[in-house]
Amino acid sequence: MKIKGLRWWIIGLIFLATVINYIDRTALSVMWPGISEELGFTKNDYAIMLNVFMVAYALGQSLSGRMFDKVGTRMGYVISIMVWGASTALHAVARGMLSFSVFRVMLGLSEAGNWPGAVKSNAEWFPVKERAIAQGIFNAGASMGSVIAPPLIAMLYVGFGWRMTFMIVGSLVVLWVIPWLIINKATPNKHPWITDEERDFIMSDRQEDKNIPEEEEQVLSLKEIMSHKESWAVLVSRFFLEPIWWLFVGWMPIYLADKYGFDVKEIGFFAWVPYVGAAIGSLSGGWFSGRMISSTGSVDKARKTTITIGAVLMFLGLIATILMANTPEKFVGIVAVVLFGFQFSISNVQTLPSDLFSGKSVGTLAGFGGTIGVISVILMNFLIPIITTESYTPAFIAIALFVPLGVISIYVLCKKIEPVKIKK
Repeated sequence: MKIKGLRWWIIGLIFLATVINYIDRTALSVMWPGISEELGFTKNDYAIMLNVFMVAYALGQSLSGRMFDKVGTRMGYVISIMVWGASTALHAVARGMLSFSVFRVMLGLSEAGNWPGAVKSNAEWFPVKERAIAQGIFNAGASMGSVIAPPLIAMLYVGFGWRMTFMIVGSLVVLWVIPWLIINKATPNKHPWITDEERDFIMSDRQEDKNIPEEEEQVLSLKEIMSHKESWAVLVSRFFLEPIWWLFVGWMPIYLADKYGFDVKEIGFFAWVPYVGAAIGSLSGGWFSGRMISSTGSVDKARKTTITIGAVLMFLGLIATILMANTPEKFVGIVAVVLFGFQFSISNVQTLPSDLFSGKSVGTLAGFGGTIGVISVILMNFLIPIITTESYTPAFIAIALFVPLGVISIYVLCKKIEPVKIKK
């Protein structure tokens, strides 16, 4: 049996895994007003739980990146998603800060695998000119999960309460694992269902030496990877850009409750809107850079141009949240522009590890880059309760300043985006 376009089935399943990932992680923030009222939690308690998750998530990025390089994307995904589904369901039995924190650690460690796993899978299944659109589809899963999560979780919360809601959304992973194991049997060069035409197309511009068997590919240590200046472009850019996304993912429901007095149902009604812009940005950024690569033949020009355009939209949108967002409708509309710009850029930033390295080094760099990005988010989460006592304006100013720093780091540290020369 042969399946045309098998690579699109693979990225489609990763898209669905990412939707589930964001439904599971968003459940706490959407239901927080109800949970905090019942258990007597404060805003500072929420910040602690958010950072407990993020610390584990940061560690999980590096650990899972190495795990995916060792066990492969097929089993790496199975391990990650089954653990994060169980972790989500266990929130139902939490009674206080300690139990919630334990389950948030489990969730953070396991959910982190989705990102280096996707970057590595895209490097395996897509040629260079299609990797940004594949990454865009994957990132659109984060956006669509954020669109679906608020109304879905609010509806489940109203119907069943917060404990049962955690159990329901945690069980979604079981529906995903079965088709993943059936369809993703092997990598493209060994998959029995792939057509010869698709295999040749995928392998046409891979960095790897095609005469070297996959199991004999050179595995670089993290130290060896970081000896190249270009690797630092990935780390520094993600350090400055990641907090922009996470500020809204982690704090927008709380902002809506603080600023406008929203309850869980009202948060569910409004909080999904910005992620429609993010989903469109994910697909647009990948498509745009892919078209530029085809028309100019330059990966460097395509990646940097796309990243810069998205950065301009982010910066202008963040300034507008300070100057123009005086109603909830205006706020979510402006944030939609910010997140459109973020996803337009970030799909190409996250593709850089596969542009710079090959096979068994991609997951390691992608995972470590994710860890560095999350460390920045953790620092931000500690500061948010301190700098937003009167207004959220200082937070919006801070991340607006991060945008040009993230883009400049790519231009300075990676003079040209191309495969680095590895000493054999």
